[in-house]
Amino acid sequence: MFAPRTAPWPLVALFTAGYLPPYLLPTTVGRLDTGLALTTTQAGAVGSALLLSSATAGLLLASRVQRIGARTLARFGLVLAALGYGAASLTTAVPAVVAGAVLGGFGSGTATTVAATRIAAEQDPHRASTLGLLSVSALAGAVYLTVPQLGRAHGLPLAAIALTALAAWPLTGRLPGGTATSPAAPGTGTTAPLPRRRSGLVLAATVLCWSLAQNSLWGVSGRIGLTQAQLGDAALGVVLAAALGAGLVGVLVAGALGPRLGRAMPIGAGTVVIAGCIVLTASATTPTAFAAGEIAWNTLYPVVLSYLIGLAASLDPRGRWAVLVGSASSLGTAAGPLTGTALSAQAGYPVMGLVLGAGLLLVAAPMTAVALHTGGRPLLPGAIRRRGGAPAALVAAATGTPSGAVPEVGAAEQPVVEIPVDAQAVPLRRAYGTAGPRQAAAAPGSGTG
Repeated sequence: MFAPRTAPWPLVALFTAGYLPPYLLPTTVGRLDTGLALTTTQAGAVGSALLLSSATAGLLLASRVQRIGARTLARFGLVLAALGYGAASLTTAVPAVVAGAVLGGFGSGTATTVAATRIAAEQDPHRASTLGLLSVSALAGAVYLTVPQLGRAHGLPLAAIALTALAAWPLTGRLPGGTATSPAAPGTGTTAPLPRRRSGLVLAATVLCWSLAQNSLWGVSGRIGLTQAQLGDAALGVVLAAALGAGLVGVLVAGALGPRLGRAMPIGAGTVVIAGCIVLTASATTPTAFAAGEIAWNTLYPVVLSYLIGLAASLDPRGRWAVLVGSASSLGTAAGPLTGTALSAQAGYPVMGLVLGAGLLLVAAPMTAVALHTGGRPLLPGAIRRRGGAPAALVAAATGTPSGAVPEVGAAEQPVVEIPVDAQAVPLRRAYGTAGPRQAAAAPGSGTG
């Protein structure tokens, strides 16, 4: 499905290093409250501080990637991530752990910013983001299977993130080193205004709430499995790894479908189903119900996320909306652990699930509206028509038109572009002499001589 020679592997590596901390949030938060003797709310606050630092990096650097250079900024972020998470994994002093997590979070956010900006410039941003989600899901699943076998130390997931940042470093050499020297097209310079402001702002606000709901549950999933569903630590790791494995299947399905279904249906319908999965998971009191909710939820989550990333990237070819929407998502992700722990402490896990599910239903409508307004509709058989004529596919079959001239079924509809007519062009009557074109063609032997 994916051609290795054309895969943007440096961007996939950066995407993986930047997105791994949110994916490991349940085990990171769970090990902070046991390994460092923190309360559940305090551990959630540390996780929120980490992700808030990541979101801050995106907000600060969204418009600076081209000026600083993707390679320089990516290496800076990976160094910060390796140093911060590495230091936090090696100490048990709570202030040092918090400082290292915040520093590493800023590095992860920097790597994510560079990846989002460059993915938006790809010919197929949906494919690039799908590869990134595939990579981070596989790696996080491997961590969930491995870490429980190594003990209960708080630093194991943090060390895994630091090692991932170091592993991504060699691939940054293939990123551009500075501002592009080619002349910019009109309206694409560093001072060009953001296009589609209303759609972008609505998408950013709703994605913030969407991520908040997702990560409020994800941040306490470990506690739900251990305390309410009566799972052991090893069994919980297996369930979370299986859930991320199901996420791999979801990512593969999203990559295979691509734009065939448009963006509105996967985003809207997927969010509604995710709301139901969250209610099921939060109210689970048996291992079977918990596993079913987690696996179904994690199958759909990366699918919807990949379409949201592609939608944000389509709003601005320079990637600014992709970064800003991604930063809004990180803000929601950052508030998730604290929101989930606070809600569950006050009202219990089932009520928390109902609140989060209702919130997702509220944001599904505006997200779908943005996708419909900006994404166009997919081309279906018979929909590619000339104005008042037959389908273009039939015209091509009858006239021998090369197949590449006909849009592929399922491709996004292209806008109609007006071609200006040169006012200095030779008049039609002069080109055909004194007769018009029809008279000249009808008279045998006539011509312009």
